[in-house]
Amino acid sequence: MYTCDCCAVNECQKGTTEHLPKNCPMLHMEKYEEPMKEYGKPENKEFYIKASEIEALGYGRWVRLKEIIEFSRNMGYHKLGMAFCYGLRKEAKIIGSILRKHGFEVVSVICKNGSVPKDTIGIEARVAPDKFEAMCNPIMQAELLNEQDTEFNIVVGLCVGHDSLFYKYSRLW
Repeated sequence: MYTCDCCAVNECQKGTTEHLPKNCPMLHMEKYEEPMKEYGKPENKEFYIKASEIEALGYGRWVRLKEIIEFSRNMGYHKLGMAFCYGLRKEAKIIGSILRKHGFEVVSVICKNGSVPKDTIGIEARVAPDKFEAMCNPIMQAELLNEQDTEFNIVVGLCVGHDSLFYKYSRLW
């Protein structure tokens, strides 16, 4: 089992392999061969290079939104998608406004889109049994942004698991 979060030597950051812990993934460098080929594929190469360039410029200095703006500019993106949580709608409004001020077209979709009752898929309402409660709809968030041909999607506070479903169904490649 790999436990990089517990590592105290961080040989991976140093470019050396002298003091690898017994559970370091770098003890099995043969596993890296196939995944490394993916970076060279035309659909990944430019994206990864631009992401790495932005990382080098802003790592530890820029807030996430600045990174998104700079990365999107460097990639030549104009139409950005934003999937956001109902609980962060005020923040999403601010983020959308900032992105628009920087020249981007922003398509945004809230998690409660469709106003589908939770009990539709067998989830009991938590607030009150007699009160309507809409389910989060991350798959539809992805579908709606796909339909709008967004070039890059941003997630603002989707719940754990819902974010994974959103990424699974987003079609950007």
